[in-house]
Amino acid sequence: MNFRFKRLANHLEINAVSRIAAAAFFILLFTLSVRALNTAPSAAPDFAPGNPGPEVIIEILPGEAGGEIGEKLEEAGVVKSSLAFFRVAVSDERSIRIAPGSHLIQTRIPSKIALEQLLDSNRIPNLIKVREGARWTEINSQLRQFGLTQSSIETALKDFKAPKPFETSDIEGFIYPAQYSFNKNIDASKALQQMWEKFNWMTRGLNWSSREQYAPYEILIMASLIQNEGTPDVFRKVSRVIYNRLELGMPLQFDSTVHYALNKRGNIRVSLAETKIKSSYNTYINRGLPPTPIGSPSVDAIKAALNPAEGDWIYFVTVKPQETRFTSSYEEFLD
Repeated sequence: MNFRFKRLANHLEINAVSRIAAAAFFILLFTLSVRALNTAPSAAPDFAPGNPGPEVIIEILPGEAGGEIGEKLEEAGVVKSSLAFFRVAVSDERSIRIAPGSHLIQTRIPSKIALEQLLDSNRIPNLIKVREGARWTEINSQLRQFGLTQSSIETALKDFKAPKPFETSDIEGFIYPAQYSFNKNIDASKALQQMWEKFNWMTRGLNWSSREQYAPYEILIMASLIQNEGTPDVFRKVSRVIYNRLELGMPLQFDSTVHYALNKRGNIRVSLAETKIKSSYNTYINRGLPPTPIGSPSVDAIKAALNPAEGDWIYFVTVKPQETRFTSSYEEFLD
């Protein structure tokens, strides 16, 4: 074999060895990946259903996420593995609604059942439910029914200062709609702090300044109107009506703001006399937004206020449940 052919043969032999080594390397990577998957959260050990143990109290702190909650559950013997609970929690969007406070939970249960029990309001002692759109007067009443005195609540309110980027000391709109469970001997200051910390947690990451023509507090006010005037399926359209009316200089003419001024609840339309009441919240006679939110908006309503749908609508009417019609024509609105 001459020198040229010998070099070629050696070259081919080296390439063949390289290909074999590369193939072996990829086989090793595949094997390791399979092993990693088998040890991932999806394969984490979990209790079998049907043999629960005695109940225990689990304390959930504001802002705790699935991994932290899973560790508490594992330590208390509720679930067999925090990883198993974490996998269930991240795959179920309801997990963000786990209320801070005490939860009465069975031990030795599957992670899926543990999540269901954490979401079960009947397993939350001393529960305070703040519904979407709730007003501060209604929340205050619940706190008094819980056992807190009005003087202690008013004292606690003096410590409230809205988080950045807001500039207000008015509590309205900053108690996030959720379920709260407090120990019976908790003081008003700690109870309220947990409630407004929930607002901070649920709105984390939102760019409140993304609508340059409106201040963050005005966005929150819009969100409270959206929450009271619409349903989640039309939140963004209601938001657009608000923007369009404000830009045209039209009064909003929302019944919800008059109801707030009168401290009334109800789906019936306001009377002609009620549309003429003297109040800064009466959007029939005052142009622009009311001075404060008119309740506690959900994060979906806030996102709608930050990101309205595209459209030229300036009127809407709910004709029946789950059916709201939008138009830019006054004649169509009257029809």
